[in-house]
Amino acid sequence: MAAPLKDASKLDIWKRSRPIAPTFSDPLEHRAFLKFRLAQAYRIFGKYGYDEGVAGHITVRDPIRPDCYWVNPWGVHFKLIQPEDLLLVDHGGKIQENESGPSRWLNRAAYMIHSAVHEARPDAICAAHSHTTYAKAFSALGIPLDPLTQDSCAFYEDHALYSEFRGIVDDPEEGLAIANALGSKKAVILQNHGILVATKSIESTVFFFISLEKCCKVQMVVDQAAAARGLKPRLIDPASAVQIWERLGSEMGGWFNGIPEFQLLEHEEGKRFEYVPAP
Repeated sequence: MAAPLKDASKLDIWKRSRPIAPTFSDPLEHRAFLKFRLAQAYRIFGKYGYDEGVAGHITVRDPIRPDCYWVNPWGVHFKLIQPEDLLLVDHGGKIQENESGPSRWLNRAAYMIHSAVHEARPDAICAAHSHTTYAKAFSALGIPLDPLTQDSCAFYEDHALYSEFRGIVDDPEEGLAIANALGSKKAVILQNHGILVATKSIESTVFFFISLEKCCKVQMVVDQAAAARGLKPRLIDPASAVQIWERLGSEMGGWFNGIPEFQLLEHEEGKRFEYVPAP
């Protein structure tokens, strides 16, 4: 671990040199960047194997029309998603004809869940849900994460458990119930279903989703190893867990940790964001 900064001058240097999220004066450029980033997020999920047939969805709130969000067309593999494929959908589930991609299939479950989350959480720019292996397995236990590791402390008292399962999310009430369970937290474990993460940026949502999936795996491994030895897992004390959460669990921490995923994808694909204004 890096040594703490000793004086104000070094702290000022760190504050000036740390990376910051891009800002945009042109709302159309901002929209184009978010669409580009969202398509990247889908391809990152595809690379990690976070697809399950046609299930799973990531959404981002539109900066021009905040009552709408961008989402993938139903039935297109995550690895194939490009910005021009995305659908713009309002909170009533209506696809916006002029802005949306050519494939107009909308996953009803995506609409039911994400519309409720975006309406309930104006601060949530991006939300992600998918049926990943370890999250599904862990969710079947019907328990929240324990503060077992430094990484799991990023979710300390900042994730919820939705302890109901009523089948495929096919009605507004179920979407509202999930949004209510999430509350002001950044993640919710959906019993017998998977996980959902909602934060203020695409980068932090992607990172915290990946991290939560790994934390679910680690807790099941620890529980199994402890049971085999007749032991109880040793938890991180609350004061330390809170201190870790303040750094690793913050929006800035999530955004910064998420950036390398996008850097790697851009390196592998040889494609970076370039804005070309419409003529």
